[in-house]
Parts: sequence; structure tokens; C-alpha cells
Amino acid sequence: MGNGNTGIVHANTSLLAVEMTLPQVTVTSDEIDEMLSPARKRLRLPKGVLQRVAGVYERRWWRDRENGWKQGVVLAAERAMAKAGIMRDQVGLLINASVSRQHLEPAVSTGIHHSLGMPSSCMNFDITNACLGFVNAMAMAAGMIDSGQIKYALIVGAEDVEEVQRGTIDRINAKNSTRDDFNNQFASLTLGSGAAAAVLGPADEHPEGHRLKVTQARAGTEHHELCVANMQDMRTDSAGLLENGIGLIVDTWKGANDAGLDFKSIDYVIPHQVSMVYTRNFSKITGVGMERIPVTFPDWGNIAAEAVPMTLAHIQDQVQCGQRVLLMGVGSGLNTAMMEVQW
Repeated sequence: MGNGNTGIVHANTSLLAVEMTLPQVTVTSDEIDEMLSPARKRLRLPKGVLQRVAGVYERRWWRDRENGWKQGVVLAAERAMAKAGIMRDQVGLLINASVSRQHLEPAVSTGIHHSLGMPSSCMNFDITNACLGFVNAMAMAAGMIDSGQIKYALIVGAEDVEEVQRGTIDRINAKNSTRDDFNNQFASLTLGSGAAAAVLGPADEHPEGHRLKVTQARAGTEHHELCVANMQDMRTDSAGLLENGIGLIVDTWKGANDAGLDFKSIDYVIPHQVSMVYTRNFSKITGVGMERIPVTFPDWGNIAAEAVPMTLAHIQDQVQCGQRVLLMGVGSGLNTAMMEVQW
């Protein structure tokens, strides 16, 4: 049995556009502290834990609690297609990569496909792989573009965390909750809502596009029980997830280096947006300076599968032609994938 990275070389796919939508309601960590005041008094929990431990000061919720996420992802998708200069009938594949879902079936992609008015010839389905889903979806779509099965792909996703966070606060405030309950559910309070969309197409027809070069991926599924969630509740071994997540990323990084890929000199590394501890550990271990690592989690929280594409959309105007960008997704389970994009 092999032990190492999966290496993918992308032959003829470019990122033509990436766009995002930020929800309208800002919820500060101080406000979360106030919502948790019954538990803080009873369990003697200090104020400011979210800021001090995770570095998360704010997150966003959708104003429309029922349809805000869908409106957000439709807006991001429409902007991305307009920026890419393509029409709906040119898109052969739509993939929804979000973690959030209101139901198990049908696929979330079906409602987005309908809301966007996509043609019946546009295949659609969901890819779910925790916070890694968006990068996985880009890699899968690139393979279909490279092989000539489709010409253009639209990757979308939207997270809606308000219900999870309100439920978490209620459980922690319950009279029978313990400090262990708080610790196990702490990560839920670092999450944020948001939406992203990306358009991929053939590189040879779009010299203005940003070329997908390679993807390096690795699985660490012996850690699949460290973070387990359903649509109402998320339980996390935060220390174990941090330690083993960093370990998996470092192994993948070293494997890429052994394969001859020079990721260390890359211009921008956009990691999954988890916490300051995670980000600084990655910087220290790999030697990639913090000045090359854009962070959005202090203002947006951890937006699950959309954290990486939203951060890329946020900083894309400062990336210069010819620079290299590494999209570094990681998802509980554990799985990681690092995709190099030539700007």
C-alpha cells in the first residue's frame, strides 16, 4: 500500500473568475460572550476566549435567515460568470461544495441550478468533504475540462452557521452543561457564514486566465473522529485537530517538495482559515512568512469550504501577473489538498 501524496498535473484549465458574497449581519465575539453569560457565570468561563484562543473577533450571519445563503451564492455566481465573460448555456457543470445544507436530499446544487436559470444540459451535483470541498471540486472540474468532457465549470458554495451557533449557545447555557461541553463545542463558535463562486475554463482559449498547475493531496483518515457534526451540532477535539491537521499539512508539504515542487518560494499561500495558532504554526514549520499568508478569519470566522475561495477573492486584486498562489484546503476527516495557481 502506497504512503504519500496524490499528485495531479493540470493540463489545460484556468481559473477565469472567483467572487464572493459577505452576509449582511456582523456578530462580534463580544456579542457571543453576552449570549453565553449564563454559562460563563455558572462555569466561571472568562470573557474573550474566542478572540484570545482562536483570534476570531467577528463573523457574519445572513439577514434573511431562510434564503439569505441562496441569494448570496446566486449573486456570487452571477458576478463570476459575468467577470469570466461566459453565458449560462456554455457551462457544462455546476458543483456545490458547501458543508451547510438544509436537508439530505435533493442535492443542494439543484436549488442553486434552478435559481441561476442554468440550462438542462448543465450537470449538477454536490461534493462534500468538510472544509476541503471547494478545492476538491475545482480539481475534479479541471480534470473534466482537461479531458474535453466539458468546456466551462461553475463551482459554488454557501455556508449558513447561525442555526448551529444558536443551538450551540443554548446547549452550553443549559444547566447540566459542563466545561467539557464548552470545550467540545468551542470550535462551532468560530464559524462564519458566506458564499463563493469560481468559473473554470480551457486555458488555451483564455490567456487572461489564471492557470491551474498542480494539486498535491493526502489523506489522514485515521483522524476521522476528531470533528463530527450534523446539521445542528458539531463536536470537536480542537487540540487533536490542530496537532494532526498541521501534521498532515506538513507531510503533504514535504511530499510535494520531494516530488520537485518548490512551494516554499510561492508568492501567496492561502490556507484554510481556522485560527491564529494554526496559521502561525504553519508559517513557522514551513518557513513561509506571515506576510505571504492572507488571513480573513479575524473578521469572518471559519467559513468552512468557502474560506479559501473567499480569501482568494478578497486579495485577488493585489496578486500580480506571473505570481504563484497556493490554495491550501484542509477538512476534518482528515484530508488536505494544495492547488498551485499561476496568476
